[in-house]
Order: sequence, then structure tokens, then C-alpha cells
Amino acid sequence: MLDLTRIPEAVRSEGGLTRRLFLAYGAALTAIPTIAARSEAADRKIAFADNPFTLGVASGDPDATSVVLWTRLAPKPLDGDGGMKPETVAVAWEVAEDDAMKKVVASGTAVATPQLAHSVRAVVAGLKPDRWYWYRFKAGDAVSPVGRTRTLPAADVMPEKLRFAFASCQHFEQGYFTAYEQMVKDDLDLVVHLGDYIYEYPGKDKLVRKHCGPEKAKIKSLDEYRVRHSQYRGDAHLHAMHAKCPWFVTWDDHEFDNNYASDISEKKGVDPIEFLHQRANAYQAYYEMMPLRPRSVPKGPDMTLYRRASYGRLAEFLILDTRQYRTDQPNGDGGKPLNDAALDPHNTLMGAKQRGWLEASLITTTTTWNVIAQQVMMGMVGRPVKDAPPVYSMDQWPGAAYERMKLMEFIATRRVPNPVVLTGDIHSNWVNELRVDDRKADTPVVAAEFVGTSITSGGKGIAVPKGVDELLAANPCVKYHNRERGYVRCEVTDGVWKSDYVAVEDVTKVGSPVVTRKSFVVEAGSPLVKPA
Repeated sequence: MLDLTRIPEAVRSEGGLTRRLFLAYGAALTAIPTIAARSEAADRKIAFADNPFTLGVASGDPDATSVVLWTRLAPKPLDGDGGMKPETVAVAWEVAEDDAMKKVVASGTAVATPQLAHSVRAVVAGLKPDRWYWYRFKAGDAVSPVGRTRTLPAADVMPEKLRFAFASCQHFEQGYFTAYEQMVKDDLDLVVHLGDYIYEYPGKDKLVRKHCGPEKAKIKSLDEYRVRHSQYRGDAHLHAMHAKCPWFVTWDDHEFDNNYASDISEKKGVDPIEFLHQRANAYQAYYEMMPLRPRSVPKGPDMTLYRRASYGRLAEFLILDTRQYRTDQPNGDGGKPLNDAALDPHNTLMGAKQRGWLEASLITTTTTWNVIAQQVMMGMVGRPVKDAPPVYSMDQWPGAAYERMKLMEFIATRRVPNPVVLTGDIHSNWVNELRVDDRKADTPVVAAEFVGTSITSGGKGIAVPKGVDELLAANPCVKYHNRERGYVRCEVTDGVWKSDYVAVEDVTKVGSPVVTRKSFVVEAGSPLVKPA
């Protein structure tokens, strides 16, 4: 662990630290070794007094011939160490073509280490494209639940259809995860989670549920982040949905700290070294708990999360990270006019390297649909203000308006086929038609954006928000808006994209009814959005 007392005060003081210097000093930050299977782990006979698979199983990041399988040994999941001794444990895994696990087609052994909180990830290769598989883990005398996963279609194949859902923002305290109970029934091929998987806030009384951890402060330590993830993953409905199909995940801000921008806290006076040390804790815990490939293993406070995946020739998913590389929000964050500070060409949500990767990916695509899965709303939606210019969220893409408009211009001029943006973060539903500059309603539409509401964040939602008519009138780019809770279910074919806005009537009540509130379609060859 990094010893902060050994760093000179001149370096530690605010403004006296550069990121490069921090990384030079920070070589001792939470080290995550690459540990090969050890004979002593394989030879050790383990017997568990309690079920070590309390957090279930999950899979993710599939391609046409491989997938990541995940579990974590945690007989006491709300302890920082999960109730495990500080020793390595051999964990066997099996993949079968049937849910009874009779037709095993792949098997192996992974090692659960205390350095990674006894989490396990097995990258299973050599599978057949576009197939459903079932899997399980064994550790000592314990056997995990059986999970279901699938590979993606081969790159040269046009699938008949794709059914998936995207979701975000699941504040444990503010509601029940009823949305996932419904999602399990939807018979999906995959799930895309767009961030705010956990919330870092201290526990509050008189809410639906209560966070474990500090009572008066946000979580900061590695063990605190581990416990928070475990509390969320222990939810039965989330637990079940992870076992149902593979997930692609990315983060937003609450996996670490609200509204952070790269290495900058939303609060003034935060020691930058302490802040990046906390970020290293948050990133490590996130990696430990998610079905990510080893290429995403964090290096101190850095972790590469942006990546791409192709669903045959039907759809390319480009998954972004708009938190780790962004510049500070202009105008002091919040809702502000779209002034010179917001339009500064130096503002970025992606950073130069990720932006270059995205553009290179977009011009090499060969799929019908090109999906940008990311965190914050791309539509330039201005909130009307009486006798004043409209205000825009500086934490969303209007805070990097120049970069956002250049991206839309790039997509338009390079004629990227059928771009669709998927968005979370905002705890409300939106359907937007994106232009290079959304303030110019008479210019061509470039892409469609579907913004999904929260799973629970914000508590019981509102079907018809106050002032919605005025908002829609002031923003022709917006085709739909409400503030209920739920998720978006998508069905995609070579000719049509359909998005269903699924709403939970009251997330503060167990078993609340779930309805499809609205549906919208986009036809291949046109970015215009129409009611289904």
C-alpha cells in the first residue's frame, strides 16, 4: 500500500502534484499480481462450513468462440475478506451444452486468491459461435448454482435477430430490483449495464433498504468497496439476472465517487493523492466483482474498460468510458448556459486515445447497426429558464459540446451506418434524435439516442413530469421523456431496431407491476425515430 507520509509535502499539496509524478510514487499502490495456478492450492482439501457461492455466478464479454465466467468465494459476503482465509483456493469450472450439466464440452481449474478477494474468472475458449451454454464452479465440497451463457454469432453471419436490455443506476437503498425480476422473463441474449452499478453513499435510515458500511461518510477503502458490491450482488433478482445471460458492463461515477472527472473530485480541497488512491480501491473492487476479461485488470488507479464486440454482421457494440479520461466539468458543474467554457475545444469526455479508438472503430465497421453504449446523455437538451438562456447539464455531453458535435460530424461525413447511442445516468427515460448541433432543428438528424431510466435510483418515479410539454417544445430533438423506473428492452433485426421502455410502477414496493410504457422504432437507413 502507498505510504503517503513518505511523499514530500510540496508534492502532496494541492496543485503541487502531477499525475505522472503520482504514478511514479504510486508504484506501491494496490498491486494486482498475475498469479498462476499453484500446486498447493490444487492439493489442499477444502471443506466449507457455509456456502461459498453466496454471490452466485455471472458471465460476460463474450465473443464468437469464448466467454468469461465469474464467481467469488464468499461464505460471509458482508465481511471485507468474504469470510475466507488468506490462502489460495483451486476452483474447478465446467461448461456444458445442457442445463443438467451432462454434456460437458470444456472444463478447467482457476485459482481464487486473497489478492483479488477470492474472485474467479475463467476465459473459456474454443466454443462454437452463436450457442447457448451452461456452466458451474466447484470448490472443495461446494458446488455453485448453474448459470447460462452464450457466444456471439460469427463475424460473417447475419443473425435473424438480437434481443437485449440495457440498464443503469441501481441505488440499493431507494428501491427493490423488481426490474431484474422481469428481465429474467424476457429471454434476452445479453445485457448491457451502463454504470452506477453501486452507490458509494453512507447508509440512511427510513429508506427501503440500508447500505452496509460507514454511517456518516462515503466508502473509501478497498474492503468497503468490496462489501458494497457484495451487498448489491446479494440481491436475489440481480443475482438471478447475472446467471441468465452474459453481460457487458461499464461504469459511470458512483462506482467510485459522484461526478468525478478523471482524477478531480467534485469537492474542493481533496488531496489528489488520497483521491487517486481511493480510485485504485474502487477500480480494483469493480474488476473483482465483474465478468471482465483479464485485459481490463487495473494498474493502480488506471483501468482500461472501453472495448468493442460484434454480434455477427447485425450489430457492433462500442462500449465507452466517459469518466476516467474526462476533463473537469466547465462552469462549476450543474446546469449552466452553453457558453464559451462549455464550448471549449479542449473539453473532453473520452480523452484523445479513446476518441481515436472510437473513430477508427466506426470507420472499419461492417455491421448493419453501430451501437455506442455509454454513460451520459448525448442529446443537447436545454432546460427552459424564464427570461434567460436555457441551461444544460455540464456533467453530460454539453459540458464537452465541441467534442460531441465533432463526433456527430464525423459519423455524418464518414457515413457510419445506422448509429444508435445507448445512455444511462440521468434517472429518466428519453428518446432523442441527434444532430451535429441539436439547437439547429432544421439540420439533418445523424443518429438515434435511447436513454434508459434508473433501476431504482430516485425512488418511485413519475410518469408525466412537471413541465414536460414546455421541455419538449423547447427541444425538438426530444421525442419522449418520463421519469419512471425500469430499463429498456431492444429487439434488433437487419431492417428494424425496436426499443421498449419497460417501467416498474413503484420500486418501493415488493412485486410492483411492470409494464411496457412506450415503444419506438428506427428503420435501417434512416436515423429518424418513430413510435412503434
